[in-house]
Amino acid sequence: MGIFDGLLGNSRELNAEDVEQDMDRLLTMGEQVEKAYRITRDLIIFTNKRLILVDKEGMTAKKIEYLSIPYKNITRFSIEAEGHFDLDAELLIWILGEEAPIQKQFGRSVDIYELQSVLAYYVLK
Repeated sequence: MGIFDGLLGNSRELNAEDVEQDMDRLLTMGEQVEKAYRITRDLIIFTNKRLILVDKEGMTAKKIEYLSIPYKNITRFSIEAEGHFDLDAELLIWILGEEAPIQKQFGRSVDIYELQSVLAYYVLK
């Protein structure tokens, strides 16, 4: 069912060590991946220093955007947990100087409360 999960926008938590090895060229000295989630083809990565959003663009994903957000620039965030009829949870993140939030949707396989807790830990440090 893997291909259907991707098409339906489902998400899952990834092994932080594997993501850290894959992203080693992006990480700075002393930076470690704490949590990582796959959302269809994209990634949301929590490191001990920043939030990294990886957006694979186009059908072939040859072009990849890496958006690096220092935790100090996150002004607020919210979650919307899945309900009985809504199978997705949503994370909204507002960045300093930006009017519209960044929105990410997660399937039931991701604990949105744990994800929110990780984000809160780093933003509120």
